[in-house]
Amino acid sequence: MGYRLMGRLHAAVVHAWNRERGQGTVEYVALILLVAVVLAGVVTATKSSQIGPNGIGTTIVTKLKEALNAVGGKPAK
Repeated sequence: MGYRLMGRLHAAVVHAWNRERGQGTVEYVALILLVAVVLAGVVTATKSSQIGPNGIGTTIVTKLKEALNAVGGKPAK
C-alpha cells in the first residue's frame, strides 16, 4: 500500500514539474513583442512631427539598426 501511494505521489510531482517547462521562454517572447509594439507605436506616432534634428522615429530606427549591425559584426552605415 505504501509503495502505491508513493508511486502516485511521484507521478503527480513529475506531471506538475513537466507542465511548466518552457513557460519562461513564452514570457520572454511576450515581453519582446510588447517592446516591439511600443516602439512601433512611438515611431508611427512621431513620424509626422519633427522632434530633434531628425525626428524621434528616424533616431530610434537608426539606433536600432546600429545596435543590430554591431551585434551581427557588420560596420555601421
